[in-house]
Amino acid sequence: MSRAAPGAACPCGRLDARGRPLAHEACCGRYLHAGLAAPDAESLMRSRYSAFVLERADYLLATWHSSTRPPTLDFEPGAQWLGLEVRAQRLLDADHAEVEFVARHRVAGRAVRLHERSRFVREDGRWYYVDGMFF
Repeated sequence: MSRAAPGAACPCGRLDARGRPLAHEACCGRYLHAGLAAPDAESLMRSRYSAFVLERADYLLATWHSSTRPPTLDFEPGAQWLGLEVRAQRLLDADHAEVEFVARHRVAGRAVRLHERSRFVREDGRWYYVDGMFF
């Protein structure tokens, strides 16, 4: 299992109140490595982005809703993740939410931009990724 270097900025790019990058341990690392449940859909989405950066298929599959979860997950060899921008988040009701984001990465020298509106559901106090609509 990959981990961010101790003290490294979180791959998701979340900032503290002063506009400084949060350390991975204080941000998504709490969910990926300590087993805490993400408190909201945006935090889950950010932690899933970090899991892609760190190639944590176990975490991605565990946070994917069982109704849409694939049996396995492969990563693009040589993918270099460049950043995440959360564009919008919307709580639809107490147990359903959407998060719109743009994630950028490079594969074999080619830039890739993933623009998605993801749907999330909360069951038994835990948020899960359901699916997404691409733009």
